[in-house]
Amino acid sequence: MPRATNAPAANKRRKKLLKHAKGYYARKSKLYRYAKDAVEHAWQYAYRDRKKKKSTARALWIVRLNAAVRAQGMSYSRFIEGIHAANIGLDRKVLADLAVRDEVAFTAIVQQAQDALKNKAAAAAKA
Repeated sequence: MPRATNAPAANKRRKKLLKHAKGYYARKSKLYRYAKDAVEHAWQYAYRDRKKKKSTARALWIVRLNAAVRAQGMSYSRFIEGIHAANIGLDRKVLADLAVRDEVAFTAIVQQAQDALKNKAAAAAKA
């Protein structure tokens, strides 16, 4: 009895992986053995960087907020403290977008944060 091979499924699997490796340099795009390693590494990097993208975006929002708030004569950390004291429920993404697109609204928010900090300091001085 002839031995049965898994040729159709194995060829399909290899072909699929080589399709993922299309565009890679030299033998990484042509030979299964090297393409498999390259694609696995690429998938690891893609998984890691999907997580990293979120922290990179948050860092960008913080940089934008810091620049916008310093133009108003306040530091970023004091601004965030004032936002929390004023119970303003906007996150950093929305605040950074306001700072870039709507300067008037952002200035009003900064003023609210400054007022909340003054009220907080006055309440602490009384206590």
